[in-house]
Amino acid sequence: MGALSNLRVLDLTQVLAGPYCTMLLADMGADVVKIERPGGDMIRSNPPFVDDPEKEAYGGYFQSVNRGKKSIELNLGDETDRDDFLSLVEEADIVVENYRAGTMEKYDLGYETLTEYNENLIYSSIRGFGDPRTGETDRQGQPSFDLIAQALGGVMETTGQPDGPPTKTGPGVGDLFTATLNCIGILAAVNHREQTGEGQYVDTGMYDSMISFTERAIYQQSYSGEAPSRRGNSHPTLFPYNAFETADGYAVIAAFNNNHWAELCEIMGREDLSESYPTTPERLENRESLRDEIANWTVEQTNEELVGKLEGRVPAAKVQTTEEIFEDEHVRIRDMLVPVEQPGADRDVEIAGNPIKMSETTPQPRGRAPLLDEHREEVLGEEAETTADD
Repeated sequence: MGALSNLRVLDLTQVLAGPYCTMLLADMGADVVKIERPGGDMIRSNPPFVDDPEKEAYGGYFQSVNRGKKSIELNLGDETDRDDFLSLVEEADIVVENYRAGTMEKYDLGYETLTEYNENLIYSSIRGFGDPRTGETDRQGQPSFDLIAQALGGVMETTGQPDGPPTKTGPGVGDLFTATLNCIGILAAVNHREQTGEGQYVDTGMYDSMISFTERAIYQQSYSGEAPSRRGNSHPTLFPYNAFETADGYAVIAAFNNNHWAELCEIMGREDLSESYPTTPERLENRESLRDEIANWTVEQTNEELVGKLEGRVPAAKVQTTEEIFEDEHVRIRDMLVPVEQPGADRDVEIAGNPIKMSETTPQPRGRAPLLDEHREEVLGEEAETTADD
């Protein structure tokens, strides 16, 4: 029994942002029914595969964000399939979709229509630029992906080396952060309904989310009137807070408060530095020369040697490869690598676990991702057709 085992979610999303949001709900026990267009979610065929894409039902991309869900294939433009969908809406708690603004309305299946069938429904959308219901702009209806959101929202402008181009973050934060915020909004709406009996519309835009995600860029612009710039791995107001090259890789050191700075200087055998630059303003003013002093020290040591000296006294860690993450006992103990079946392959695969831990109802992946239309009879009843109308 998960914390949300009393909720049924109709998931009309695809690709990443929407599926990640509903994945979080599924991990927490919700009964998530993935309603896929004819042919299924467009990322079912995306790599990687274990061995043979022709035999395996889907790749790692789809598996990672659709675990623990049910699947039915419906064509919302078909009258019979539309009726089946509306019958599910009548009994659902939540509907989530990530189409462009206006798409559901083309099928006469927008929020206002669905509430005629279920007045307590929570309807949630994830869009690039939000929904007109919560603030209409001329950007709505335009397509958007993670790259677009990171570019517009200021993430790329503040990411990368000072002498390099604007750079996107490795993970798709435009999708994942938006999805997480949308999940929070849905849970808040569920709590509101428990208190009042009222459903509502929840809207999270990727551009909006990236404005929130850029953190200090917004207040820095407001307070100082200066546009934040790219600083590589450093921080504009903290030092040292950076990545340093070692003899066999890179490590990060976060010794920006006075006590940690003094500890670092003692370990380096450079107490003169802590005596000469005891305060944050002094360290920031001389950050370039101080960074060189630290870098000259770190490059003479391996990651293991460096972290071994600092650990327990100064916040530090090596920059791990994915292989090292898989070997980290901490990750295994925290259940952050979870084995699931890969249909069509001769072995299980591992996907990222859920970082939310709870004493009574810990979220966890509840099995592999579904085959396309795998749960038609279970969801629609024994009389349902085994394949969706084309």
